[in-house]
Amino acid sequence: MTIASLLEPVTGQPGPARLAHAADWMQGRTLYGGASALVAYTMAVRAFPGLPPLRAGQIAFVAPVGEGIELKGEIVRQGRNVTQVRSEILSEGRVALTAFWLFGEGREANAVHPSTLPEDWPGPPEEHAVVTHQFAPAFVAKNFELRHGQIKGADRGATVRRWARLTEAHELDPVSKLVLMGDVMPPGAMRAMQRVGPISSINWSFNVLDPESLSRDGWYLAENASQHADAGYSSERLRMWDADGRQVLDGLQCVAVFG
Repeated sequence: MTIASLLEPVTGQPGPARLAHAADWMQGRTLYGGASALVAYTMAVRAFPGLPPLRAGQIAFVAPVGEGIELKGEIVRQGRNVTQVRSEILSEGRVALTAFWLFGEGREANAVHPSTLPEDWPGPPEEHAVVTHQFAPAFVAKNFELRHGQIKGADRGATVRRWARLTEAHELDPVSKLVLMGDVMPPGAMRAMQRVGPISSINWSFNVLDPESLSRDGWYLAENASQHADAGYSSERLRMWDADGRQVLDGLQCVAVFG
């Protein structure tokens, strides 16, 4: 089913909703993190039209999100340039996802410090082979095309980096697309695991560096890198670049590592 079908029940009105077309975005018992974050983001922008561009999001994945949900949204504070909005997804009367969104008008730049290319820039996606989906969750195979994004033979450490794009011809705005795609890579901690076991995202905090991003042919280089893993948790840095090497998203995530 289309992304529009998934989001159709999100009208901006608080109350019950049924995500009738969630099946293609499920990851085990719950909606894939990027898709559930997009539902919460869509609730915010449809509940309060006319918001400035999104600059940052803070998301807590509290419990599984399924088809039957309840949606809430509120403006926490609205200033001259910045509006802060909270939206929540409830399941069986309890919070399953809570999100805090920061929308901000652009202003004349005082500090200018462009981001740099990632270490070991792999070159454009067209130069890399397609990644098979043998071990990926079903929603990845249905919704994403992946290509290798690390130089062959290089030490990958605790980093997972892939070129990714949506397979569907969609009408998502640039920010919604970044929210949907920003959590698509598995945690970098999987490269440091000593035994096979499940991994689960607990939260996700990110800054949108380019809310108007329109990357060539829809390709983005997505990276998850474990900064520290121990005691069953990994602190991950999540980043995305467009096809020309401009960073468009910068984030952090706490991941539970089981097994």
